Amino acid sequence: MAEDFFTVNASLGTTADTAVLTNSGSGKYIIILCQVANIDGTNSSNLFMDAYDSSATSAKALAHEISVPADTSFNPIGGKLVLESGDQLRAWASDVDDLEINISYLEIT
Repeated sequence: MAEDFFTVNASLGTTADTAVLTNSGSGKYIIILCQVANIDGTNSSNLFMDAYDSSATSAKALAHEISVPADTSFNPIGGKLVLESGDQLRAWASDVDDLEINISYLEIT
C-alpha cells in the first residue's frame, strides 16, 4: 500500500458543480485540510461546496451559500473526508475570483 500527500489550489468561479478535486485513480483520497479564503478586500462572497459520490451518482452539500467575509477564510470540512474512485469535491462561488481554495489530501493506493 502506497501513501502520498498532495496539495491542490485554485480560484473559484461561478459555474455550479465545478470539480476542484477528482479521484481519478483506484485508491482513496483522504482530505485532511480544506481552506477557502476570500481575497477580495471589500466584499463578501458566497461559497457552495458538495461531495459527489460516483457510486450513488449523487452529490450532497458540504456548504451551501456560506458567506465568507472579505479578507477572511473558512474551513468548510470540519474533519476528514474520503473520496473513493470517481468521487469529486466540487466548489464554486457567487463571485468570480474572490474565493481561493486550498486542499491537502492523502492518496492511498
